[in-house]
Amino acid sequence: MPQTMSNPYAHLVEPLDPQKPEKKFYNLCKLGDPRYGRLPFSIRVLLEAAVRNCDEFLVKKEDVESILNWKVTQQQSVEVPFRPARVILQDFTGVPAVVDFAAMRDAVKKLGGDPGKINPVCPADLVIDHSIQVDFNRKAESLQKNEELEFERNKERFEFLKWGSKAFRNMRIIPPGSGIVHQVNLEYLARVVFEQDGFYYPDSLVGTDSHTTMIDGLGVLGWGVGGIEAEAVMLGQPISMVLPEVIGYRLLGTIDPLVTSTDIVLTITKHLRQIGVVGKFVEFFGPGVPRLSIADRATIANMCPEYGATAAFFPVDHISIKYLEQTGRDKDKLSYITRYLKAVGMFRDFSNSSQDPDFTQVVELDLSTVVPCCSGPKRPQDKVVVSEMKKDFESCLGAKQGFKGFQIAPEHHAAKVNFKYDGQEFVLSHGSVVIAAITSCTNTSNPSVMLGAGLLAKKAIDAGLSVKPYVKTSLSPGSGVVTYYLKESGVMPFLSQLGFEVVGYGCMTCIGNSGPIPEPVVQAITKTVGLQTPKSITDAYVLLNLGDSVTTDHISPAGNIARNSPAARYLSGRGLASREFNSYGSRRGNDAVMARGTFANIRLFNKFLNKQAPQTLHLPSGETLDVFDAAERYQQAGLPLIILAGKEYGSGSSRDWAAKGPFLLGIRAVLAESYERIHRSNLVGMGVIPLEYLPEDTAESLGLTGQERYTIIIPDELTPRMIVDIKLDTGKTIKARMRFDTDVELAYFHNGGILNYMIRKMLEK
Repeated sequence: MPQTMSNPYAHLVEPLDPQKPEKKFYNLCKLGDPRYGRLPFSIRVLLEAAVRNCDEFLVKKEDVESILNWKVTQQQSVEVPFRPARVILQDFTGVPAVVDFAAMRDAVKKLGGDPGKINPVCPADLVIDHSIQVDFNRKAESLQKNEELEFERNKERFEFLKWGSKAFRNMRIIPPGSGIVHQVNLEYLARVVFEQDGFYYPDSLVGTDSHTTMIDGLGVLGWGVGGIEAEAVMLGQPISMVLPEVIGYRLLGTIDPLVTSTDIVLTITKHLRQIGVVGKFVEFFGPGVPRLSIADRATIANMCPEYGATAAFFPVDHISIKYLEQTGRDKDKLSYITRYLKAVGMFRDFSNSSQDPDFTQVVELDLSTVVPCCSGPKRPQDKVVVSEMKKDFESCLGAKQGFKGFQIAPEHHAAKVNFKYDGQEFVLSHGSVVIAAITSCTNTSNPSVMLGAGLLAKKAIDAGLSVKPYVKTSLSPGSGVVTYYLKESGVMPFLSQLGFEVVGYGCMTCIGNSGPIPEPVVQAITKTVGLQTPKSITDAYVLLNLGDSVTTDHISPAGNIARNSPAARYLSGRGLASREFNSYGSRRGNDAVMARGTFANIRLFNKFLNKQAPQTLHLPSGETLDVFDAAERYQQAGLPLIILAGKEYGSGSSRDWAAKGPFLLGIRAVLAESYERIHRSNLVGMGVIPLEYLPEDTAESLGLTGQERYTIIIPDELTPRMIVDIKLDTGKTIKARMRFDTDVELAYFHNGGILNYMIRKMLEK
């Protein structure tokens, strides 16, 4: 908390309650500026943080003015600092953060400094929810057995995290078995209004998971950032961000009783993707909002990464306060939360249109028009109306390989494979279900959806239906609260009869932790689908030639370590048996394993090979090698590497290893048509140059095959978003935009990445 004596806005400070003069707040209404009352509520949170933290160094008066003048500056790409109230981590991204903090302590000690200075300045919560896997299912004892195996596999990681919780101040660890990070955040961690160091101020956060945005449904402004950027915030540095446009999303009408929050969010996702909201805030308003529970709002906010916005904000209203009461928040806290938000003009009455602020653009949805829908076949943002699902899937079978196509020859559409399981004969065909998981932070936090699943299970049992025994069924609730209400409502026995026993509390199947499926099923699937310091960069080879929508799942090491992979060979060479390999997630602190798991996804489509495989073409020799093995050869020869990619490179969940891994492979730059926001930031944080084709340019239009060698000319004087020349060994020169978007990002690049930058900053103190 900055000292008020050095803050030019100290005159705004006053007690919230005259009876408690020691507890104060910055009363933004005392600014006496009519612009404040017209700001979107999400921008008001940014403004309050700037006012409260204004020290004329990291946060300046002109930053406050830029935010206050948002109606004008939103169109000017103005950069402003933002200091969130806290940081939230999950264990996959949290372990690297703790490792980096420990490494920074070592570095400071070697440089003669005090390693004890390296501590989180900003409060940080780390929820262990990504380590548990579905090894056991369909049995009442599945939960206990999976948790025992989780502790056995992750003993060293958990011991390290426990050490970190004691060694570092201002860091709290939420133990395994508590639930999915985002639901724990909603039910337990969210303050809505902070009371700290004698001041009240809005709760806000950044998190190392792209679905951190779920908390926006409760009126807490938050979004996902890269692990490296989160570490800088933990060290007390503000986020440097371009002041965003804010799309006002008006909700009208009433919801059909047969429509779920999932139907609503899939409809909104498709709508917002059509509008284009990448890098923008979306703020919901209108008379339809009070018809949505906090769980419904959280579901909508959760899928923010899928529609591309930075945040999807529902300002606090009476329903938000009711939720806090239902989840056991202290009554005294509820009192000051409401009183504070009303005092600073941040408490929303959605029925009062006079409170509607100015927005960049207003779009609307009549909730009565939403119909039951699902998504797929590959991406959650690809909405399919339920009534058209069969037709859609059949068309996808033969469509060109892509997000809406499997490119299966017509003569193989009806292919069937017979197999035996537990002494019984079964048939597998295209469209057969082999994994059925009630999971994901999007769904398991919503009682209406979860109880709907329970009622559906009851109807299925009543109708004499059953689930085939080879199907990997599982139920992984977002928290123990879900299990409680499923049991109390009487639907849990029906879910159990269908095989949906509780298998764990955490992020499981949706991140690849589904555990193994039966070997006969694996063989049948195989038969059915055929599974397969800154200076110019000179004469770089292309390691991978990729297309559109390459996600962090394609890039980052995730799931179990395949037995034929470079990581498996590395571990075998150190005396480990295959049963001891565990998952990449369990070895996130081991750079040797994680580097070998980068681009190890079997769904990676590389234009060099014209097929899906975790392999590439080693251009000097013409050999097809695993990606790591090819990168290692280039590095041994001292040859720099780049990647060619299409649109939305790095989309999907926030994963810091999606930037760390390529860095360790020797990749110096990525040339893409566009980037997912968080991944671009992560690349910058690792010192990897994100280059972007100029408008209308693509690899195809420029005639690039990836077989060329690339020299990227980096001038001595760099400016944000400058255009640079790239010379090819063919004699051709092309131009691209260097996506360092702010001066702060340039500073990171000049220092070789954000961690090197922060070490130097800490030593200067």
